Amino acid sequence: MSTVRTVALVAAVPSAALAIHHGVPAVALMDVIAMAWILAISRLEQWSHRVRVWNFLAMLFGVASGSMISVGALGLCYLMGLPIMAVILLGMREAFAMLALSAASMMVLGLSGHSDLAVADFAKDSLAGVGIFTLNFTCVGVFITLSCGTLLKGLSKSLNDVRGFAGSLEEGQAALHAANGELGLTSAALASLNDMVLIVKVAEGSTQPIIFANAAFERHSGYRADEIVGHSMRVLHGPDTDPAAVELLVDAMARRAPVRTQLMNYTKAGTPCWVEVEMVPFASEGGPITHWVVVGRDITEQRRSAEAIRQLAFFDVLTGLPNRRLLMDRLNVMVADAHAGNGLGALLYLDLDNFKSVNDARGHATGDALLKHVAARLSATVRKCDTVARLGGDEFVVLLQDLGTDSAAATAAALALAGQVGAALTHPVEIDGQTYQSSGSIGVALPVRPTHTVQDLLREADTAMYHAKSAGRNGVALFETTMLAEAENTLTLERDLAHAVDKGQLALHLQLQVGRDGAPIGAEVLLRWRRADGVLLPPDVFIPVAEASGLIVPIGAWVLRQSLKAWLELERIGYPLPLSINVSPRQFREPDFVATVRAALMETGVPPDQLILEVTEGLLVDDLDETAARMRELAQLGVRFSIDDFGTGYSNLAYLRKMPLYELKIDRSFLRDTPHDINGTAIVQSILAMAGHLGLRVMAEGVETAAQARFLEANGAPCMQGYLFGRPMPLDALIDRLAEHKAPRMAPSLEPELAV
Repeated sequence: MSTVRTVALVAAVPSAALAIHHGVPAVALMDVIAMAWILAISRLEQWSHRVRVWNFLAMLFGVASGSMISVGALGLCYLMGLPIMAVILLGMREAFAMLALSAASMMVLGLSGHSDLAVADFAKDSLAGVGIFTLNFTCVGVFITLSCGTLLKGLSKSLNDVRGFAGSLEEGQAALHAANGELGLTSAALASLNDMVLIVKVAEGSTQPIIFANAAFERHSGYRADEIVGHSMRVLHGPDTDPAAVELLVDAMARRAPVRTQLMNYTKAGTPCWVEVEMVPFASEGGPITHWVVVGRDITEQRRSAEAIRQLAFFDVLTGLPNRRLLMDRLNVMVADAHAGNGLGALLYLDLDNFKSVNDARGHATGDALLKHVAARLSATVRKCDTVARLGGDEFVVLLQDLGTDSAAATAAALALAGQVGAALTHPVEIDGQTYQSSGSIGVALPVRPTHTVQDLLREADTAMYHAKSAGRNGVALFETTMLAEAENTLTLERDLAHAVDKGQLALHLQLQVGRDGAPIGAEVLLRWRRADGVLLPPDVFIPVAEASGLIVPIGAWVLRQSLKAWLELERIGYPLPLSINVSPRQFREPDFVATVRAALMETGVPPDQLILEVTEGLLVDDLDETAARMRELAQLGVRFSIDDFGTGYSNLAYLRKMPLYELKIDRSFLRDTPHDINGTAIVQSILAMAGHLGLRVMAEGVETAAQARFLEANGAPCMQGYLFGRPMPLDALIDRLAEHKAPRMAPSLEPELAV
């Protein structure tokens, strides 16, 4: 409207001025009215577009009619403007309406003579002349209106197309902007991921080049993106990369299938690391696979933790050898193979000899170091297909594989390998500047029976090992069925012995000890066991069982209490003889042993000096300081100590100066052939001489002949004990015998007495 207003002012003002100057006030008036109308239309902005256009057309129609009346054909310009303006501003239908209105007004004004529309010789108000004029005007108006309308329609369509294209461009630009935003977000997300991401292009041949690597890959691998792009993922593999895992990836890529696996990759610096890899194929919509997206997660710590857990579960912490759990798994496989006819194996059960002595004397650190040396030596001796395991303590097991199908040949091979293992163990070991000599007792068992189980094999090898140990240690024993019978017998003895005290099957026998004049000076308390079936078992049968099982501790406490009660009985009849009681090393080392002895003495009221505890040389040598301290504590109470079987143990007699000893007992083995055996005689004389210098009493046990007694009487006259002076007997029998001889004198020249 501002443009229309400006054009109207530019045209109307000069037109009105010229009209007034030439004396045509009507034209000037119409110009003024038209200008005022246009100004009014431009001001009334609240009107709708259509209302304002109709007002503008009405104004044009008024100006056109007035011009035709006042100045003639000049008004035709305005009449032609009506359809043109209408078609532009309103549409085709309104334009033809305006054209019809213009034609009608021309006919009316021409026929009425108000407008001069003369054509050629026709009168100006003739129907023919006005009609011709009107028809031509209408025809031209139709052409112009149609042309303008068609042009405007085309322009409108083009404009709509342009608008649509612009809208599409805007939408595309918005979508592109959004896609760029999403791509930027995806790129930022990939860059910030802790997981390694590679994009690999599908290409012909075996090389699938990497085209993208994120920042996490650069951090974990040490490769920059530009260093890895263009290369195959194989550049990340190394010597410990599992070929099976690589083959799995290659196969999945060939099948265009997703895959997940774990494998060992290597960084740029050559550091191995475990990676969990997941590969997913990528293809454009409906198209072939063009790329692989590879996501990798560093699971090195996870694998290390899993390996540490596995190590704890299946391997010994100290030596690194397989433990019992892993051994049992492999042993099950070996036994199953033997039953299936796939070849025999063998089990070597090994126990170190005297390991406890090293552990006690040098401490657990030295013992652990020795166990590590043994483990390394065993592993170096056996074959690669064999398994060395540690069961615990100083017990090891060697599982031999692939010994063939012939049982005799397999047995021979197993014994040969056991011999090599035993020989390897005897090599000296240096620990902290000290040299240690070790050895082992080895039991061998093979699954030769169809009914053999893993537990059977372990029990048989263990049984054979104990036979090797009892045979003198540092040897090899092959399991035999008779060994199992012996083991069953030992187990039965152990079970029955556990209830022997409660069932009253144990009893004390006492054997008199005499002085140089043959008078009783004491008695040794000896334990006897008569089983429920009436069989009397000798001590050398059940005492080792009690020692090995630990039953010797409660049995020893019972013997101590019963012995003190026996002394009270002897005192009652007037023969308060000192009693000698054998004490097991295991019993002596009990933490409460001193307290047990003290309590028993206080409870019974027996004078402590009437109790003589007999200990072995082995106890004195093992942990010398602690043993001496415990002995001194008991000696302060008045208890006396005797060394049993003296001369059969250790050559180092330095302990004699450190211990509060009262007596040495000469072992019966030295007296067996005396006085005819020169060596035995010399040993006895040496012991008697040494004891004399140390001020110790000597008790010679096992005196059975008068010749032995006379020899002893002539060489220091020690106290004596043996069948010559009386066999071990129950307390009642001893009391009766002592009562019969109010003042007995048992001359050494007498012949041995019958057992009571």
